[in-house]
Amino acid sequence: MTIETPWSSIGYITYKRTYARRLDENDANSATEEFKDTVGRIVKATNDQLGCGFDTEEQARLEQYLLELKGTVAGRFLWQLGTSTVDRLGLASLQNCAFTVVDDPVRPFTWAMDLLMLGSGVGYNIQRKHVDKLPVVNQFFTSPKRVDTADADFIVPDSREGWVKLLGKTLKAAFLSDKPGSFSYSTINIRGKGAPIKGFGGTASGAEILCEGIAQISDVLKKRKGKKIRPVDALDIMNIIGSIVVAGNVRRSAQIAIGDPDDVEYLLAKRWDMGNIPSWRAMSNNSVVCNDIGDLHEYFWDGYEGKGEPYGLINLRLSRKEGRLGDTRYADPDVQGYNPCAEQSLANFETCCLAEIYLPNVTSFNEFVDISTLLYRINKHSLNLPCHLPETEAIVHKNMRMGIGVTGYLQASEEQKNWLEEAYKKLRTYDEWYSAKHEFNKSIKLTTVKPSGTLSLLPGVTPGAHPGYSQYMIRRIRIASNHALVDVCRQNGYPVEYQMNFDGSEDHSTVVVSFPFSFPEGTRLAAEMTAIDQLEVVKRLQKDWSDNSVSCTIYYRKEELPEIKKYLKKFYKNNHKSLSFLLHSEHGFKQAPLEEITKEEYDKMVESTTLITQIDEATIGLDEDECATGACPIR
Repeated sequence: MTIETPWSSIGYITYKRTYARRLDENDANSATEEFKDTVGRIVKATNDQLGCGFDTEEQARLEQYLLELKGTVAGRFLWQLGTSTVDRLGLASLQNCAFTVVDDPVRPFTWAMDLLMLGSGVGYNIQRKHVDKLPVVNQFFTSPKRVDTADADFIVPDSREGWVKLLGKTLKAAFLSDKPGSFSYSTINIRGKGAPIKGFGGTASGAEILCEGIAQISDVLKKRKGKKIRPVDALDIMNIIGSIVVAGNVRRSAQIAIGDPDDVEYLLAKRWDMGNIPSWRAMSNNSVVCNDIGDLHEYFWDGYEGKGEPYGLINLRLSRKEGRLGDTRYADPDVQGYNPCAEQSLANFETCCLAEIYLPNVTSFNEFVDISTLLYRINKHSLNLPCHLPETEAIVHKNMRMGIGVTGYLQASEEQKNWLEEAYKKLRTYDEWYSAKHEFNKSIKLTTVKPSGTLSLLPGVTPGAHPGYSQYMIRRIRIASNHALVDVCRQNGYPVEYQMNFDGSEDHSTVVVSFPFSFPEGTRLAAEMTAIDQLEVVKRLQKDWSDNSVSCTIYYRKEELPEIKKYLKKFYKNNHKSLSFLLHSEHGFKQAPLEEITKEEYDKMVESTTLITQIDEATIGLDEDECATGACPIR
């Protein structure tokens, strides 16, 4: 039986750009996978690499669900599973989400860089109570000196570990030494910019971006000599790390910073309208820990008026106390923060993996339960893999946290939506049985709703809990400038331009490609929903399905702000674990991932472009930004 995959108008190109590997990894001229090849690789690896123990019938059902776009493993799995990278790196190669607390002068930063370079999104808590634990900066600290000779104090290895070690040595010189001066380092062994990277794919950034980043981090630290760093300094160090990771590579640095609601320096960190804001601060979404709306500083609301960026809200009290709303059986007391899109609550040094179900495409309750349990088994066994980071392996094996999500929720029927509450109960019962059978710890959390940018593009469903942005729109996708797919897009008439930085300069390492896109008639659209309507959807999903959080960017208009504040004052404390907001228009973002257009403008773009339905060359590339207000996890 031939299964027809229900691609959207940009589903196939999105798949080929993001998930199709070379059929022969050792042949640079090899053709890339078609979707049936990718699915075959995944299904085979679930047994061969993860040890899921699927029988022949279960494998057949899993293959069909994946090909029909009824369910999917995480994009990280689509890209990595079945490769030698998983054999080599284990747990870390398949993790979407990661989080750390900045309460140590070295480890949180080096750990974050390591995970970012492996493609995970990283969150970090920089509340004062944590950052204040760091020692003062050495009053004699100077920047490490690049000499690029064989007699340097440290010759940087051409590896992820080597880059991380250089960062660690710099931080140790700043915080853990009381001697004058610093050290010298050489990058003579680092491959040049543009050299191919095996395993994760893409091309090397070259040494210059690493050296520039180390110099920038050193400058941040030198300004605090003889003093402790502030949360905003920790933010800058993390953001600069993100800049090092992302430049010229297939990785897109995904970060969320979580600070105090009354930290004025932090609240002003992304006030682009004030000028003199470092461009690296675009690397993170920023949120504040807020268990009660009354704790917010007045500056918090400036971002909602269009001044800079609106910050998100993190309710740690509720995240620790309850799973689904009102359910205290699965308390999560060690939670300290979230992943970059804020759907996964996490403990210090914890990571977790995701999966997704395309709710509108599922035909029955029993099918939904079957898909969820098959995806559960894949996630469960992946979480049991070893990790090169001992503190991460310990917390992941303890919590076994995963996030099985639903997407296309606002395209689903009421009957489909009503499946979720009962399906969750069945999944919990299954976890108890399966964990006991395989001697795993029970999963502290099982379900989520993520923003679902890229995966939802494959069948063209509305992403996660979001309404359709508009009936007709431009969807912008970011791709490395030297990527072969850029020429394919140009040849088919799609507009291509360099990415613009917040300071107005061009980033020549990345291009932005614009595609016309439309939702089917009858799709629930943002224009038809108030901000309060969207908040109520989040609340329902937090009650019926997600025991982690529901990540949804609430589109709003400025005139709705009084009503939003009134709603949050009444409902936020006991109903919402994480929230983010974005002006539906006039948000000030250049080259926004989504831009509403008229039917006439849409028709004109369609007429001037040729749908890409077949690509023959290697097209391994970058992922689209999955969060409207910043970078989110790769794939």
